[in-house]
Amino acid sequence: MDNRTGKSVIGTIKPYDQKTHLNALYENVSGTYAFTATDQKGLSAWQAAFRPKLREALGLDNMEADLSDHVPKAERLESVDLGSHVRERWYLWVEPTVPLPFYLLLPKGVKRGGILPLVLVPHGHNHPHIYVGISRDAAEEAHMMEGERDIARQAAAEEGYIVIAPTTRAFGETRTAKAIEAGKIHSCRDQLVHDLLLGRTPIGERVWDTSRLIDWAVTNLPVDAGRIAITGNSGGGTISVFASACDTRIALSMPGCYFCTFVGSIGTIHHCECNYVPGLLRLGEMYDVAGLIAPRPFCAIAGRHDPIFPIDHVHAAFDRLKKVYAVAGTSDNCELAVGEGGHRFFKKPAWDFVRRHFGARS
Repeated sequence: MDNRTGKSVIGTIKPYDQKTHLNALYENVSGTYAFTATDQKGLSAWQAAFRPKLREALGLDNMEADLSDHVPKAERLESVDLGSHVRERWYLWVEPTVPLPFYLLLPKGVKRGGILPLVLVPHGHNHPHIYVGISRDAAEEAHMMEGERDIARQAAAEEGYIVIAPTTRAFGETRTAKAIEAGKIHSCRDQLVHDLLLGRTPIGERVWDTSRLIDWAVTNLPVDAGRIAITGNSGGGTISVFASACDTRIALSMPGCYFCTFVGSIGTIHHCECNYVPGLLRLGEMYDVAGLIAPRPFCAIAGRHDPIFPIDHVHAAFDRLKKVYAVAGTSDNCELAVGEGGHRFFKKPAWDFVRRHFGARS
């Protein structure tokens, strides 16, 4: 009704459109810790201010307070000699009530008393066993080989690194009983909603698990604590970015099919609930989070035709991240490798990058 004429007005109100609404919100939000430094001193000050805030947003401060007295214990279940490497199954009690399953892959031919780089390989939204080269049927075998998804096996058998391939929390044995009974791959929504009640996040719990695995590895394995890398695809790429941003012991970060902008990926395209951190965009964009990794080597692996992490937004994010590395004086440590495919791993550029920084297999 037009109040001036008393006549009905039809068609002047535009219907609600979520995309329009979200774009307006995103345009009006700027990150408090968006990178603006112009020299190395400013970069260091920015990282020192931003990293604690990111850890707080992920819920890591709450976890540290709640678990301050917890001492993780480990137990080995199985050891299998596969010729090129030994594959073991372990549990690490990352919390008193969370025995986290992980695979440990040990390459053959390690010199007595020698130490090797450690590669952590968190998986994405698939089964943990695929990353170590185990397929349970023909479809899994095809999926694994087509997308070069046996990443942990590659790292141990072909590259000669010690490898830890953990179960991502809310997957495998850490799913809810209902999810396991229903045959669902994950129970991420259950993880998220209960985490929110406790001031935690799924990403924060997965970063916590990564750090506890590093603690255990440097104490109990012949690893070079100065050469610790992390890589994984999709959800494994998520963990690779956030764990490296929060834990500076990780010397090299190589996320697969994740590095992008938050707005251009999880902000506008349907993704699993485990990707979301309350208020994250008010801190910074993904390239700001990745900027906490500088000057350590960083390589983003991307698929040119990845439908859920669009390549245009990947390039935009990488252009912003390169500015951080330029200020750090380590531009050569920041790379983007784009494979001719979709949402999958691309092993050649990935392991080429690691070899350049960690050295070739001896």
